[in-house]
Amino acid sequence: MKRLLATMLVTLTVTPATWAEPPEAVDIGSRRELFLDHHLIDALSDLQLRMQKPVDRGPVLAFDKPWEGPFSGYVTIIHAGGTYQAFYRGMGGGLLKDDSGEQVICLAESNDGIEWTKPSLDVFPRNGGPTNIVLADAAAVSHNFAPFLDARPGVAPDEKYKGLGGVHEQGLSAYASPDGVHWRRLQAEPVLERQDVQVVEGDNAYVFDSQNVAFWSETEKKYLLYYRIFQDGMRRIARIESDDFLTWRNPTLMEYRRGNGEPAPVEQLYTSQTHPYFRAPHLTIATAARFMPGRVAITEQQAKAIGVDPRYFHDVSDAVLMSARGGNTYDRTFMEAFVAPGVGAENWTSRTNYPARNVVQTGPDEMSLYVNQNYGQPTAHLRRYSLRLDGFASVHADYDGGEMVTKPLVFQGSKLLLNFATSAAGGVKVELQRPDGTPIPGFALADCAELIGNEIERAVSFSGGDLGELAGQPVRIRFVMKDADLFALRFSDEPQGD
Repeated sequence: MKRLLATMLVTLTVTPATWAEPPEAVDIGSRRELFLDHHLIDALSDLQLRMQKPVDRGPVLAFDKPWEGPFSGYVTIIHAGGTYQAFYRGMGGGLLKDDSGEQVICLAESNDGIEWTKPSLDVFPRNGGPTNIVLADAAAVSHNFAPFLDARPGVAPDEKYKGLGGVHEQGLSAYASPDGVHWRRLQAEPVLERQDVQVVEGDNAYVFDSQNVAFWSETEKKYLLYYRIFQDGMRRIARIESDDFLTWRNPTLMEYRRGNGEPAPVEQLYTSQTHPYFRAPHLTIATAARFMPGRVAITEQQAKAIGVDPRYFHDVSDAVLMSARGGNTYDRTFMEAFVAPGVGAENWTSRTNYPARNVVQTGPDEMSLYVNQNYGQPTAHLRRYSLRLDGFASVHADYDGGEMVTKPLVFQGSKLLLNFATSAAGGVKVELQRPDGTPIPGFALADCAELIGNEIERAVSFSGGDLGELAGQPVRIRFVMKDADLFALRFSDEPQGD
């Protein structure tokens, strides 16, 4: 397994004696559940909920075509079958106004998400030759066009891909494509205009001007769109719903909560990059760009040396990790940076370190996220970072060890599968309890074989045998851990490893 650097600790220490009034049971069925928030956790004793740090794997895509340039950005990564696609804005003529029609949407492709190439297409040629441009001459649409792979059951093949783009008074226009290369507008007029999405009072002149990300929610059975607004000078995220991608309703301002349910500080979030997690689509992940306007980290001399546009080194930014489980609340258990700026002046310019939308699998035990870096510089590029599968965060035990007890859970399946890692000295043991905290015979701590190792998915073994007899009734799970991380769990009847 690849080594992961870990920091950022969130600790809740509770040692329950009895459970007088157990909380309401959480029905998880056979879903995979990540320890990214406190959704399943009732008590932690000497354990910590810890955010993992992505590993820098280096540049993967330079924005070096004449129609791309240093202000390329707003990247979307789509993994469709065996192919990876990166869609991004090009500004070959230099910095342009948001509504400039000279901007284009470019495409790069990969077989593995690691090595990327740019196709030669004749969709929008330049100077009589092929390009990697897939959308152009679309006014403000190309400034921030954000495509997605439509997961709605029964979607028409020629609308397999959908996307929205547009800014300010032009509104958002809807497009569809069978392949991500050939796009058509779904209707002549915008599907959303500024007056349709007002969720706060005051001046909202700057609406839609960053990436506006939509997807089909398998959980909520509707399209969701997360878009950017301003509230009292702060960049905020709102969401709106649709049944058909053309008619939208219920604009709602997103709120932020810490793991303990208390309100989290409101920060400037330039993009949200909200998307369903591909291994657990009921859970949405947001790798948001945190913007710190007016916070200067480098000198004019340093800015000149790296060739950054002189207007683009007076702010700094990084990436933060949020999650949501439906509704208008982001969980901000972790306030610290998910991807912090690296060493070197080039990493400390305005609007660099903005994550691309979507985390995708790039290996049997690895997933990747991609980050725009060196924005406004001749060296502008996309960079790859990796994590273990499900490894956004973990319940962490140090050498002295500790315990976690979940809320009562209702599950379906005959085995419990864990994504975990231990040291050579560490381990994980599991106990199943009644909602009142009493161990279930055959599934007590003494009945569990200790788990030692580092695996994406391993079944827990009990002397009591098949867990299927407990399916459908509320049980608590007690974890006793030492020098270990627990990333995710699920119940299943499938063969181990599927």
